[in-house]
Amino acid sequence: MITPEVVQTAKSAGNHSSTLSSDDVDDSRHDYSACVVFCLLVCKKWFKRLAAIELWDSSMHDVRAVACEIIAKRIIEAEEDTEYLFRDILLKRYSILNDGKETPAANVIERAVDLHALIVIASSGYQRCNQYLWRGWLVQDDEDANRFVEYKHKASTNFWIHFNPDRMKVPLYQNIMQMVFSVVYLALYTQAINTINPKGDLDIGEGLLYIFTLGFITDEVVKFWKVGWWHFGFWNSFNITLYGLLTISFVLRMIALAQPQGDEERHIYNELSYNFLAFSAPMFWARLLLYLDTFRFFGAMLVVIKVMMKESLIFFALLIVVFVGFAQAFVGMDQVDDNSSASRFIFQSLVNGVMGSPEFDGWDRFAPPFGLVLYYIYNFIIAVGKLNHAPRAN
Repeated sequence: MITPEVVQTAKSAGNHSSTLSSDDVDDSRHDYSACVVFCLLVCKKWFKRLAAIELWDSSMHDVRAVACEIIAKRIIEAEEDTEYLFRDILLKRYSILNDGKETPAANVIERAVDLHALIVIASSGYQRCNQYLWRGWLVQDDEDANRFVEYKHKASTNFWIHFNPDRMKVPLYQNIMQMVFSVVYLALYTQAINTINPKGDLDIGEGLLYIFTLGFITDEVVKFWKVGWWHFGFWNSFNITLYGLLTISFVLRMIALAQPQGDEERHIYNELSYNFLAFSAPMFWARLLLYLDTFRFFGAMLVVIKVMMKESLIFFALLIVVFVGFAQAFVGMDQVDDNSSASRFIFQSLVNGVMGSPEFDGWDRFAPPFGLVLYYIYNFIIAVGKLNHAPRAN
């Protein structure tokens, strides 16, 4: 249904030349065809909203939303003027009037990501523009941050021309520097955890580790201050947990240093501080995955891990109901006077069954043979649930 004529009609919607006099037909000020792709994404958002509200016509609105994406993709891929495509269609920011008020300005690159418009994102022109932005061949204008201009030295082979502090705003170089600082951060942690100071004193490496941590905490606070709660995600919660453990370790170390030399409390707080520091070791190494996701292999693996963790959380949420039901059954079958020890045995055995190491000894005392049979049924349900939630190749 989306023929070349349909695409051309949509593309010409921004051209007001038909309503102008013959003297103004060639006036480029009245040509708004560059914003058609942005308007198509706005229409896509509107149709998706209607699909959620008007359930009786949801299929029709979904098809219209897909049609908007297809037309936008065709317009992007049909544009031969690369400079015009990047500057005016994809990177120029536009606003619409919503109840008489202007919405915050956004461009096609940003809006497509916000709307998860995969058809537009997968278009060749979009991907090419994305690569130009990533490598710094297109940069923000120093005079107007809303404009993107071509980097004039992109074809130069002179290293020192590219070695410019202003180039640190390029996403590729930012990612490289973040990886370098992360490796240095990990090296400082390795040095601190492998050179324990029995007296509780701070060495240079451990001091730098806490200074780095303060810098990362400040960076997270600034991001939340500027972006708000929309910035919160999995990696933010992961980093906050890691920085929280290091903050506790630092506070305990300060408490230890406040105690007299050779005092027992100084030794206790110092040991507890190192325990928190050692406890965070897996998180230090897993933190590198945050910056390795720009590589295709690691990015694909992270997507797989994310899906697996999501399904595992759903499985364990359902497992809680089964766990509580079986626990209540075994507690009801308990005929031993020492209820506290029996309850401890029941919960420990049920948890071992979830972890894959069930123990069948001792269940013959729970209303034989009902207790042992019920424990077999419990482990069978756990095994079936794990098989159903095992990773499968698509």
